[in-house]
Amino acid sequence: MNILSNIPSDWWKHAVFYQIYPRSFYDSNNDGIGDLKGVTRKLDYLNDGNGGGLGVDAIWLSPFFTSPMKDFGYDVSNYMDIDPIFGTLADFDNLVTEAHARGIKILADLVLNHSSDQHPWFQESKQSRTNQKSDWYIWVDKPKDKPYPNNWVSVFGGSAWEYIEERDQFYYHSFLKEQPDLNWYHPEVQQAIQDIITFWAKRGVDGFRLDTANFYAYDRELKDNPKYPEGRKALEARDGVDYDLYDNCFSKDRPDNFEFLKLIRQAVKNISPHITTIGEIGGIQDMDRLIELAGSYVQGKDALHMVYTFSLLGSAIKKKSISEVIAKTENKINDGWPCWSFGNHDCARVRTRSKKAMGINEFYQNMMLLLLCFRGTPIIYYGDELGMVDYPIKKEELQDPFGISYWPKYPGRDGCRTPFPWQINKKNQGFNDGNKSWLPTKSPVALIEEHGKTNDMFLLTQEMIQIRKKFPALQKGDYEEIYVNDSVYAFRRNYQGQTIFVACNFSDARQVIPMNGNQWEAVLLTFYKRNGGYKNEKITLPPFGFSIFTSR
Repeated sequence: MNILSNIPSDWWKHAVFYQIYPRSFYDSNNDGIGDLKGVTRKLDYLNDGNGGGLGVDAIWLSPFFTSPMKDFGYDVSNYMDIDPIFGTLADFDNLVTEAHARGIKILADLVLNHSSDQHPWFQESKQSRTNQKSDWYIWVDKPKDKPYPNNWVSVFGGSAWEYIEERDQFYYHSFLKEQPDLNWYHPEVQQAIQDIITFWAKRGVDGFRLDTANFYAYDRELKDNPKYPEGRKALEARDGVDYDLYDNCFSKDRPDNFEFLKLIRQAVKNISPHITTIGEIGGIQDMDRLIELAGSYVQGKDALHMVYTFSLLGSAIKKKSISEVIAKTENKINDGWPCWSFGNHDCARVRTRSKKAMGINEFYQNMMLLLLCFRGTPIIYYGDELGMVDYPIKKEELQDPFGISYWPKYPGRDGCRTPFPWQINKKNQGFNDGNKSWLPTKSPVALIEEHGKTNDMFLLTQEMIQIRKKFPALQKGDYEEIYVNDSVYAFRRNYQGQTIFVACNFSDARQVIPMNGNQWEAVLLTFYKRNGGYKNEKITLPPFGFSIFTSR
């Protein structure tokens, strides 16, 4: 078991997290799919302890458990083993050991809302209404007067109910029909989940990312979800996605969910005070409701340590949307701790979104710099430190079941999941030495580019992480919005007499910010071309510029 006696129990507040999608990071055996040995081989890239690596403190590994891969690991058929495509338990143990030797923590991605339909639990449950696990999933009698028990829609499209002849009943699935929802109200299911957490914690895991953590509870009267009226206030409604047409308030986000999350927090408390939890809160179309709910999940000692939402993961990259999300979160979170990301495996890459929103190719750099300056724990999605872009997936290349369901209106998530480009001119861009890769390796950027040059965005991200570690105010300081207009977003971080001022220009014109009082010194970013400056009690930002200042 991992003993973290030499670090504070709130280490996660000061850490920089990095999400790895194992299929796409590095393929050690040339079968076309990334694996755990591949992650281990590349640990020095992330943090080698000598200043040459990126400098992250913790890795969130997307699911590596045994799975039929209908949803690429988010359909688990054995929670206590490694899928052979990723390796073995011994490979995982070695990864943990090698990561800890470099000061890197490991978070496992637990999919506890649903299992695979191939899991032995479900295989037993579906056989009859009287077997030992008959109530481990959500079963409902076939209605007499309508085709389905209610109007609940699957996130992946169509009804969320699937009929099973053996029981003459429907089971509920929030996602694919191959992903039946677990019945969290059953005490044996609750105990099984605690057993899973204990199993991985004893193998040295330092924390858990909880997939779809706001889906565990549901309305037990099975009320219909109301449909949004035309012109609703939507956070990120997707064209042609029927799930987004409903306020799914009865199929998730229920008050009971808080009690279920307390069970998880208590389970990790019983093991070690150093183990952290991050809950994913998604599928909510109203921004204010999303922020209020997310804030409530991290308040108090029985709540989750952190949650992250999709509030910064959509296409609305602009000053007003970002500053409002941060301000509203700060207002609602009370004694909780924020967690932020501009990218993950479910959304378009930040460089693709920022170019579309801002009309400037380099604005994604500002997003990374902002991420590492916000109050809260930042999560970097693999490849965003290189400025990876979405690959324009073709129909014949589709792997993602979501994209297959909604093609061509919504192309799915394959474009943001392509293999990590280690070297621009190598076979498969260094992802492996074989003849295939599960998705195309055609990134326009790579860690090592033409003529052996190291990617500038990597160098900038590496430098910014070091700046974050150098100034305690950026890690621990409070947040105060200082200057916001139609073009500029500026805020201050304060901690024990140290003040950091951060300003970002969202416009194509030079901006001047009056700064009376303190004298300010620019923290110059070596690998950034649009640094601002301070002179005569004014900060000047070039078009689409970014600056960090510290008080003298």
